[in-house]
Amino acid sequence: MEAFSDGVFAFAITLLVLNLRDPATSSLSLFNGLKQAWPSFFALVTSFVTVLIMWMNHHNMFNYIRRIDRRLMLFNGVLLLFVVLTPYTTMLVADHISDADANAAAAVYAGTFFLLSLVWNGLWRYCVAGRRLLGAEITDAQARTITRQYSVAPFSYGAALVIAPFSGLASVAVILAVAGFFAITATISD
Repeated sequence: MEAFSDGVFAFAITLLVLNLRDPATSSLSLFNGLKQAWPSFFALVTSFVTVLIMWMNHHNMFNYIRRIDRRLMLFNGVLLLFVVLTPYTTMLVADHISDADANAAAAVYAGTFFLLSLVWNGLWRYCVAGRRLLGAEITDAQARTITRQYSVAPFSYGAALVIAPFSGLASVAVILAVAGFFAITATISD
């Protein structure tokens, strides 16, 4: 299951470059085209880092999970759906961050991350319940630490979703801050 998941993460990262085009046109020089294309580069970098952090946390989570069952496979499949949606929702934000639809794009972005966090937490809590799928060497304290770390996401992404109709940029900033948190905790969890 982890090999399949790694393949989906790799596919999601590959999707990122599909929207990049030569920005030079008959009316724009390459330099001016690159200046106008900054949202696409922002989306590429942001999505790459976000998917990378999700992959790191997914890998860490499966350091604790030692068995799988069909429900876990289903949870994981739904989680991967949101992973592959990340490049699309990030592109929406990048394409609309400076126009009238910025708040709507940020709401879609935040809403997708909020749903992802619910699935992620559901997957983890399913595995932890009664130590159902955890390894015997995993302590209850370790499981509680991961549960606390993961619980940051639904509240933070929920806040980003509430903020989005008022300020798309502030909503995106909250989401990027959460990515920073999970980048740090992903490296500590090992």
